[in-house]
Amino acid sequence: MNTRMDTPPMQEPDAAAARPLWHRPGVRKMLMLLIIGLIWEAYGRWLNNDLLFPTLLATLRSLVESVASGVLPQRAGNSLWVLLQGYALGVALALLLAALAAGTQVGADLLDLLTAVFNPLPAIALLPLALMWFGLGNGSLVFVLVHSVMWPMALNAHSGFRSVSPTLRMVGQNVGLRGLRYTTAILMPAAFPSLLAGLKISWAFAWRTLIAAELVFGVSSGSGGLGWFIYERKNQLDIGAVFAGLLTVILIGLAVEGLLFRWIEHRTVRRWGMQSS
Repeated sequence: MNTRMDTPPMQEPDAAAARPLWHRPGVRKMLMLLIIGLIWEAYGRWLNNDLLFPTLLATLRSLVESVASGVLPQRAGNSLWVLLQGYALGVALALLLAALAAGTQVGADLLDLLTAVFNPLPAIALLPLALMWFGLGNGSLVFVLVHSVMWPMALNAHSGFRSVSPTLRMVGQNVGLRGLRYTTAILMPAAFPSLLAGLKISWAFAWRTLIAAELVFGVSSGSGGLGWFIYERKNQLDIGAVFAGLLTVILIGLAVEGLLFRWIEHRTVRRWGMQSS
């Protein structure tokens, strides 16, 4: 009687776990950040002048104090709320223009003309007009944000809509889809990678524009955003807090770009097989 027992097959080691640490992008980036932090700290100590260049530890101390006092979270919340209003309005208008351009030749000509005229114009250059039209407050900020968001979003959406296959277009038309239903049911899902790219680019433009505008003005009803926080601390010669504000701007940008948009991309574009991993 054969009593031989089958041995379980050898398990292949996980490829990611078998790779050296240096070959992992997350580890490499953390090491780079550590090196940059050490250089920052060393240069600040060598310069020994907090009014010109505070050390990393002094900046982190100011950051913790500003967060603990509630000032920095409040200012960041103010900025994000204004950004959300301008961003949402700009994206909606851009999609409307792109949908019009996808449906009619007149709409396409109009979009080409408007983007050629307004896309090269920096949003911050419209700030004097915004101040005259909307006054000193959030209305002016929203206006310049809409300008910074509309044109890159419209261009990406238009490019994505034009890349949709003729077969898919005919399928939508054959089942009776027209106008807004045709755009939302056929064009937007098929062009989603281009739309997502437009959302990311528009976010970056809007975030930079908002901080720049708040550095010029940004007080509404006694409160301001991150840019105004930086400007106030500069006037008070609290350079550690200035660097803390700048660090907050960077961290929020990294969080939105590296976490939110990457999560959306993995849940949609990569999961649907529309882009290679």
